[in-house]
Amino acid sequence: MFIHSPSYFAQSSTSIFSPAGTPSHWIFTLSMFVLSITGLIFLIVAGLLTYALIRYRHRNLLTYNEPTQIYGSNQIELAWTVIPALIVVMLFLTTSRVILATQDAKKPADAVDVVVVGHQFWWEYRYPKLGIVTANELHVPVSDPAHPTPTYLEMSSADLDHSFWVPRLAGKMDLIPNRVNTMWIDPEKPGLYLGQCAQYCGVQHAKMLLRVYADTPKEFAAWVTQQQKPAVEDPAVAEGRDVFLHNACVNCHTVTGTPANGRFGPDLTHLASRDTIASGAVVNNPENLKKWIDNPDTFKPGALMPPMHLNDHDLNAITAYLTTLH
Repeated sequence: MFIHSPSYFAQSSTSIFSPAGTPSHWIFTLSMFVLSITGLIFLIVAGLLTYALIRYRHRNLLTYNEPTQIYGSNQIELAWTVIPALIVVMLFLTTSRVILATQDAKKPADAVDVVVVGHQFWWEYRYPKLGIVTANELHVPVSDPAHPTPTYLEMSSADLDHSFWVPRLAGKMDLIPNRVNTMWIDPEKPGLYLGQCAQYCGVQHAKMLLRVYADTPKEFAAWVTQQQKPAVEDPAVAEGRDVFLHNACVNCHTVTGTPANGRFGPDLTHLASRDTIASGAVVNNPENLKKWIDNPDTFKPGALMPPMHLNDHDLNAITAYLTTLH
């Protein structure tokens, strides 16, 4: 987790109180404005209620009198109708302004385009201009205000509704089958930004996690170069490659340069370059990868990947092969 300031909220990697991009700054400012207005209303109402409870509390039944009746007072009824209406209109206009500013922001010519596809229960990322397909870990460049390089995300779903939410970078955006929604992010600092699918999508919704890596221009260029390379072919793990290609793995996964061209599961061409597996739920190391291949329910009960249950020899061989796919 990257910590950008010593404050408590900045240490929370999914805190809306530590914005790190233009849309999130706008949302934070709007949130603070709305909180100020509603907080003031609460203080006034609570203060008047407290005053009434203390000042007019019932003391003696013998001296009890009906309070002054104000029903039909045009001044009071006009005040508590007009003032709330003005407040609602003000909040509506300020919210609309932020929504329109976010949606109508001009797209720079050098913006990065990413197609995001939500699956149960993982994320697919395609970079059409760069010829890259990856999964679960989104890499984007840091956007310098002097030379803005935002990342535009075209989102859809392969199955049912999902919701893309990285609180420190932008608001939520739903991914809906047969519909394309668009949002943009422009991280202002390098680092790792965490998020979550914010729409219940099944038993492993809670582990459909988001990891957005904001890279410096040099780091992003290096990542692109590495991702554009074909899969590594290491003769030392040729046996594991054969095991992979002769099992059901090829029906769901792609490894460029091999007959494996499945589309139901994540692209594994550069699996070993990722920090996590299972959509951010588990650290990517040989031990966890081996358990995941053998039975995904070990880490993610209800995941749609079937258990392979290979014998120990084949399981070790295929794990050794996958760990070479940098």
